Amino acid sequence: MVLNVLAAAAPATFHWSPKCAVVMIACNILAYAITRANVAKPNEGFEIPNSKYFGGMSHASVVAANCLGHVLGIGSILGLAARGVL
Repeated sequence: MVLNVLAAAAPATFHWSPKCAVVMIACNILAYAITRANVAKPNEGFEIPNSKYFGGMSHASVVAANCLGHVLGIGSILGLAARGVL
């Protein structure tokens, strides 16, 4: 009985689509802008190859931006899916 209640409370799942990819890419771009504006020394540390494509940020700043972007992205995707947009 408890399993039936828990199964009924689960949110509707969604399938991957190009819309999800666009949302994730947009969130990662937003995260790069946030990271570039808020990190005190974004150029300090190991330099990544072709750093000009990443705003001249170091390895740690790029990893931090990607982590933030994926957290924002999964929240946005789950929120939009729950609303029925995706």
